[in-house]
Amino acid sequence: MGQALELARHAGEKGEVPVGALLVRDDVLIAEAHNLRETRGSPIAHAEMLAIQAASEKIGNWRFIDTTLYVTLEPCPMCAGAIVLARIPKVVYATTDPKSGAAGTLYNILQDARLNHQVELVSGVLAEESSALLKSFFQQRRHKL
Repeated sequence: MGQALELARHAGEKGEVPVGALLVRDDVLIAEAHNLRETRGSPIAHAEMLAIQAASEKIGNWRFIDTTLYVTLEPCPMCAGAIVLARIPKVVYATTDPKSGAAGTLYNILQDARLNHQVELVSGVLAEESSALLKSFFQQRRHKL
């Protein structure tokens, strides 16, 4: 998660919402990304989506049945849907997202028994650090307005 936080810090330096994600298999990094919505002008350029896409291109497959996704913010509904479709078995996230969290806060797409895949969740890993980074980013952004 420390590495994901470094990615998040890098995103914040670029003016992106500071979220970082890593996809790991057997303690080996497959792919990493941070938010690039502003840079790319794309609503789908979330850290999780970009990491999943990079991993898919790297390994030549869309199924990640033996991986763990580390992300600094609870996945949104879009990212949660991609995680389920990619068959990622485990997600570790730092802090909850009270406005769009889809891993238990507002929704629980990742563990919805009606879907064909459920995800093991671990939350709160370096939560204080991730939360502080996000709060600081948005305070600075409001100050500039």
